[in-house]
Amino acid sequence: MKILGIDIGTTTVTALVTDTVTKAVCDSCTLKNDSFIEGKSYERLQDPQIIIDTVKEAVKSVTAHNIPDAIGVTGQMHGILYFDRDYKPCSPLMIWQDERGNEPYENGETYAQHLTRATGYKAATGFGLTTHFYNVKNGLVPQGAVMLSTIHDYLVALLTGSKPVTHSSDGASLGFFNLKELCFDEAALEIAGIDKNFLPQVITTTALAGSTSCDFLPDNIPVSVAIGDNQASFLGSVAEPECSVLVNVGTGSQVSFMTKSTLAPEGCEIRPLTDKDYIFVGASLCGGRAYAILKGFFSLCAEMLGGSDENLYGKMDALSEGVFDLTDELVVNCEFCGTRQNPEKRGFIENIGTENFTPQSLICGVLKGVSRELYDMYLSAQGLLEANPTSLVCSGNGLRKSEIWRQIFEKDFGLIPQLPLHSEEAAMGACVFSGAACGIFDDIKASQNALLR
Repeated sequence: MKILGIDIGTTTVTALVTDTVTKAVCDSCTLKNDSFIEGKSYERLQDPQIIIDTVKEAVKSVTAHNIPDAIGVTGQMHGILYFDRDYKPCSPLMIWQDERGNEPYENGETYAQHLTRATGYKAATGFGLTTHFYNVKNGLVPQGAVMLSTIHDYLVALLTGSKPVTHSSDGASLGFFNLKELCFDEAALEIAGIDKNFLPQVITTTALAGSTSCDFLPDNIPVSVAIGDNQASFLGSVAEPECSVLVNVGTGSQVSFMTKSTLAPEGCEIRPLTDKDYIFVGASLCGGRAYAILKGFFSLCAEMLGGSDENLYGKMDALSEGVFDLTDELVVNCEFCGTRQNPEKRGFIENIGTENFTPQSLICGVLKGVSRELYDMYLSAQGLLEANPTSLVCSGNGLRKSEIWRQIFEKDFGLIPQLPLHSEEAAMGACVFSGAACGIFDDIKASQNALLR
């Protein structure tokens, strides 16, 4: 049998078809998510119609010779768009990078700070209900809007011709979510002045959303409810979740592991995974982005000196090979974009001396800084582990492409790094979830065993 997995990322859209017998990816298509819209300085907006058109193009490409027996969907968490009474979008997608929650509110607090203090829930900027709160207070909720949801929840509704619903993995990313009860906290919503009826129904199980009834796929293909891309990446990367730690370096970076706890150290999160399982998540706003920022710095230097910035990443990678030979290292903190808890926080460089202020040392400092930030989060949460981990699964293009970076993570975490079987981890995780939800496999574990080993 064949499963179609779709991942709506911030910068790309991926569709792939995997074969449940051979475990091979039959076809895969990744397209640029070129949907960003100009807005105010604090806004980070994307056009949902362009996203859907891109999804259709990717899906048509991979299903031309591979008709799926089931479909799984995932996508970028935290962001929201509004729907009218016909459940069609009536706003742009306000993504996870949106910063309106950091705008001044009252009494010296930002919107996010006010919500955090008033409700007792962390309400960082970019969280969907923080964005919604700002919109409510500033009259920015579109006239005629009746509900909000994520972009991938909308895709599932479009595929099945149904009303958008949200899985607990996504519901938690919007904010004010009771992890133990797996539902929105109505008391917190009331404090924030948010109408609970504006929110989608929460699905807490590995469940179907319906069957296809759309213009770009055959009818009656089972479609599972969408799940968050962090959880999908975990499901699609980690074949043995009980004894593995996952580190992911994409635009941002995360460290994750399975846990039974619903209490996280400060600055980290517990997120619903599937049914009654959870994952610990320590997330940084800068992962591969830190390396990209450094590349931009070197590009400006090359321009200033009249040189070429051609193949800068390749040159930087070559210089990084001496990382373990350095004795007097630069110490680089890579919180260049702040943190969700403290958006004003910035990174720094320490231990600058007369001999180590070099491109090589700066490159190595950034690579090590990204790893160290995730390792510190991991250390703060080791008490939440159910068992001693035996492997470090390294996902995301940053780690997949750089052996040196994997070696740095190996040294910090003290675990042997492993690459996932498949490169498009989130789309594959959508397949894993769908394999269980659509009844191809008995449960998530059986789906992982079949697709990832």
